[in-house]
Order: sequence, then C-alpha cells, then structure tokens
Amino acid sequence: QVQLVESGGGKVQPGGSLRLSCAASGRIFSVNSMGWYRQAPGKQRELVATMTSGGIPTYADSVKGRFTISRDNAKNTVYLQMNSLPPGDTAFYYCNYSNAITPQIYWGQGTQVPLSS
Repeated sequence: QVQLVESGGGKVQPGGSLRLSCAASGRIFSVNSMGWYRQAPGKQRELVATMTSGGIPTYADSVKGRFTISRDNAKNTVYLQMNSLPPGDTAFYYCNYSNAITPQIYWGQGTQVPLSS
C-alpha cells in the first residue's frame, strides 16, 4: 500500500506561479515513477508531468517550458513548479505513483488550483 499526500494548491492569478508537492509513504519500491495529472470539471484526467526514480522526465506538450518536475528520492517526494499559468476554471491536480515492477498505480486525493479569469 502506498499513500500520497499532496500540498501546495491554492488560488493563483493568470501568469503566476505555484509549486505543488507530493510525498509518498508506505511500501515504496526503489524503482518507480511519480508525477502529476490534471482534471478540470467535466473533462478527462490528463498527464501533466512525471519523473522516474532515475530522473527521466515526461511532460505534456502543453506545459513544456513552463512547468518543471523534480524529485527528492530520499524523501519520496515529487515537486511540480508551475509557471505562466493561464486563466481558467478550477482544476484538480492529482499525484500519481506507479511501480516499475508491478502494474499497481496509486493516486492522491487531489489538490485544487483555482485559476482566476
């Protein structure tokens, strides 16, 4: 079992910046992937960014150059630095954890980022 605790969500003005964090605990394996997915009301959950425990990142095309994902493997924590945020409705960002060895996938409860118009 893996638990994911998210923090850092909050209201931000268009063009502003925000940093999210997610700390994993429980049965953590050394080889894994952690990252963030975004879900707006009425839409599907979509990839934002992920990073393997080896430091290999994956970004959605829409956030390349604006968002930066990083990890602290000693703390089992992943960070998402979000810059140049566009206007829009509130969206929820969900932390994701997956093992490389098993097909198990875990999700955080979600942290809201209410964007101003």
